[in-house]
Amino acid sequence: MTNLLFRKVRLLCSLLLLTAGIAGAQAQTKPITGKVTDESGMAIPGASIQVKGTSTGTSTGVDGTFKLNAPTNATTLIVSFIGYVKQEVIITGKSEISVSLKAESTTLTDVVVVGYGTSRKKDLTGSVVSIKSADFNKGIVTAPDQLIQGKVAGLMVVNNSGAPGGATTVRIRGNSSVRTGNQPLYVVDGMPLDGRTAKPSVAANGLGQTPDANPLNFINSFDIQSMDVLKDASATAIYGARGANGVVIITTKKGAAGPPRLDVSYSAGVSKIMKKLDVLDAAGYRSALKQYNLTAGDEGSSSDGLESILRTGTTQNVNVGVSGGSDNSIYRASFGLLDQQGIVKKTGLKKYTANLNGQYKFLENNHLGIDYTVQAAHTTEQIAPITNDAGFTGSLIGQALQWNPTLALRKPDGSFNILGVGSAINPEAMSAAYDDNVNINSILASISPYFKFTNDLEYRFTFSINHQVGERETQIASFINIDQVFGNGQAYYGNNTLTSRLYTHTLNYNKQVTKALFLSAVAGYEYQRFDYKGRSLGGLGFSTDQLKYTDILQSPSQTNTFMSSFRNPKSELQSYFGRANLNFFDKYLVTATLRADGSSKFGTNNKYGYFPSFAAKWNLSNEAFLKDNRTINQLALRVGWGLTGNQEFPAGAAQEQYTVNSNGGASLSNVANPNLKWESSKQLNAGVDYTFFGGRLYGSLDYFHKNTTNLLFNFPAIQPAPASNYWINLPANVVNKGVEIVLRGDIIATKNLTWNLGVNATFLKNELENYDGPPVLTGSISGQGVSNAYAQRLVNGKPLNSFYVRQFLGFDDNGQGKYTDGGNSQFFLGNPNPTAMLGVNTSVNYKQWTLGINSHGAFGMDVYNNTANTVLPIGNLGSRNISAKLVGTKESLSNPITVSSRYLEKANFMKLDNATLSYNIGNIGKVIKGASIYVTGQNLFIITKYSGFDPEVNTDKSINGVTSFGIEYSPYPTARSFLAGINFSL
Repeated sequence: MTNLLFRKVRLLCSLLLLTAGIAGAQAQTKPITGKVTDESGMAIPGASIQVKGTSTGTSTGVDGTFKLNAPTNATTLIVSFIGYVKQEVIITGKSEISVSLKAESTTLTDVVVVGYGTSRKKDLTGSVVSIKSADFNKGIVTAPDQLIQGKVAGLMVVNNSGAPGGATTVRIRGNSSVRTGNQPLYVVDGMPLDGRTAKPSVAANGLGQTPDANPLNFINSFDIQSMDVLKDASATAIYGARGANGVVIITTKKGAAGPPRLDVSYSAGVSKIMKKLDVLDAAGYRSALKQYNLTAGDEGSSSDGLESILRTGTTQNVNVGVSGGSDNSIYRASFGLLDQQGIVKKTGLKKYTANLNGQYKFLENNHLGIDYTVQAAHTTEQIAPITNDAGFTGSLIGQALQWNPTLALRKPDGSFNILGVGSAINPEAMSAAYDDNVNINSILASISPYFKFTNDLEYRFTFSINHQVGERETQIASFINIDQVFGNGQAYYGNNTLTSRLYTHTLNYNKQVTKALFLSAVAGYEYQRFDYKGRSLGGLGFSTDQLKYTDILQSPSQTNTFMSSFRNPKSELQSYFGRANLNFFDKYLVTATLRADGSSKFGTNNKYGYFPSFAAKWNLSNEAFLKDNRTINQLALRVGWGLTGNQEFPAGAAQEQYTVNSNGGASLSNVANPNLKWESSKQLNAGVDYTFFGGRLYGSLDYFHKNTTNLLFNFPAIQPAPASNYWINLPANVVNKGVEIVLRGDIIATKNLTWNLGVNATFLKNELENYDGPPVLTGSISGQGVSNAYAQRLVNGKPLNSFYVRQFLGFDDNGQGKYTDGGNSQFFLGNPNPTAMLGVNTSVNYKQWTLGINSHGAFGMDVYNNTANTVLPIGNLGSRNISAKLVGTKESLSNPITVSSRYLEKANFMKLDNATLSYNIGNIGKVIKGASIYVTGQNLFIITKYSGFDPEVNTDKSINGVTSFGIEYSPYPTARSFLAGINFSL
């Protein structure tokens, strides 16, 4: 009994001692929390945290934070991540730390946004290019796409006109669609944009349709941190049905922990026309009249129609940003004003922007948090009557070019010289008579709560909304000599509303599973809805010019009024997606992506599309045979394949649609097609990434082959049929294939002098294959004498938008044009798509001085000069102006206006986009930090043989929605600008 009691007491004592030991061990640890970022403040997920001299450690979560229990006697943490310099951090007396890791080579370790997550550039398996704010183009920038023009291989950015806020044509690896949109998908802080704008459209009598605005105008470039261009299917498949034309991800600046910081920038500048067309002046006109034995046409004066509507435009841009916060709460707010006068009178853009974003973390371990962002903008666009499709009377630029230079613009009493209806229109009077203003209010907002189950697993919900309201007031005074407008006046009022709502649920998992394996994965569900509606009023016949026509639009005195409204059919997109990245030994990387998209746009038999992609990468430089090579710092092979889609066509196209007739009844306008399915693109990409000589020389080489099938197309229904239109999948292929080369290097790298040079080149071939359907015409040619004319068509075996025109052979003895086959046949004679593109960017830094130069060019394409064809023909002589180069050609005045190869011009060019000279002043006293001043020249010169304003032009000349490309028709001219500015922080 005694022994038994003794054993029980001994066991109890042992348990007590063991418990005390455990408790003592627990008491001898201390909690340490922190966050690991790169030098730019971007979080580094998966970084290793280890207590020096022990096996205790952890890794950072998706937001770069960590928590561990370290022994109380621990003094140092070792923080490391592949591609960054290992860092030892003293933790004595600390419970919370922040660590900023320095990249071993920034060309390899830059953080890139890849859609629903981020990746180190070194870990990318797809073709992705990241442009940071420091590398953006300088100058007057109204929309973000202008920031990266010439910066990315395979990316073409064409300003459709020189108007402030004008739309751009953006192509990533060529044109892929014959009927639907070819623009890339833009994603701003996780929100895929609609791609449209709420700007109401107007087509004034005799003047035509004014171009659209850039849908990205509401974004302030001052607020942008980076722009990431996703080019191949491996990178874009995560966006499924909208990734076929590439993706551009725009990430705005966020706050950082620390005391409040105020950033200020201000610039001001002037702009003038870059190039004028060579038309006759008064002396040249009189000489031409004599050469052609014309007795009429000399009005005895001297004038310049184009100069009368031009001016020196001024620009001001003011931006203020404030940021700060603590480790648990950061914020950034900014305000901006851009006031840009156009070089054409009564044109310009004013943009007011405000941006607020922040991040809050809750709970002791920061596992609960919320992110939010709000971008608001108000833009006011003043528009001149410069249109895409004006007829005989022309739009403002055409009117100015045509004006007889011997005819005075004003009478001796100072009033406008107005001719009869059907005669030339005085451009100065037209400018005074036309008033057109558009106001657009935009808001892009999101809220994103998240919960971290562990440091490795995070759930996030995001709600985003993009809402735009556009209002337009347009009027033409009654004194202008346009048919129906003269003596009546014309007015128009429009109001459009565009709304997109997005709901996204994601699970992100990032973990260093073993020493050899790192896993990054994301899975999610997304729902997006698009709504677009509008209303408009219009009228002719106003009794007074003393009141704004739009204020009295419903006056009974009007002889003709109209009212209209529209609401696009509901458009919804429901998606499921997932992506996994595996990294073995930092040598072998694999990425797999799958997205399923269901769209209300498609037929009942094809609601869902499935878009997979696969990619692999081999880091040869981490193999034993190259690891210690001092010359080759990085050498990696990439290969990827994937399927992406395109749903950029009208909502409801697969369903029956009705239209209201003038008698109040309704009729079927579109036949339902339950089998209509996704336009899809299969793309293969193979690439090499390299870095040599300690990062002094680096770049990439990519080959791509993109095959687009099931082309969405709107054919007229075969009659007899209940409706006129019918959407189908065209049995044809559009193939884009090519090579991209990127080479960058530090030519000089010394303490006081550095010089770096970057070159990117793209070689591209575009072709329509397997098409045996009827001719599809596009590329309408506008102006006098060319009703219903066209210059482009879809032809099997040729590039999209190929020029098919009569072949001009010169003039016969009577001065009449000669054509192959007498002009009865048309031939493939031109290609508007460039076969080669080039970007050259360089920066020289000497002590506190920096000179940056950016240029780009395109080669192998043709542009149709519709301006020369119909605005300035020889037949104008005697009443209107002509092109100066026509004098002496022996062309007869009676030679008819004909669409032909005579007006097809080689449009190869090389343009100096901008050059910036800056001086880094540094800190001034204790208040002003990092001050710098600069001067910038934009569109300084262009090398080209093209005779028009600018070979970089794309007037919208589509026919029945079939896209066109490479036609110039009296556009808003390109401006050359000079700015001076200052940046500093407080």
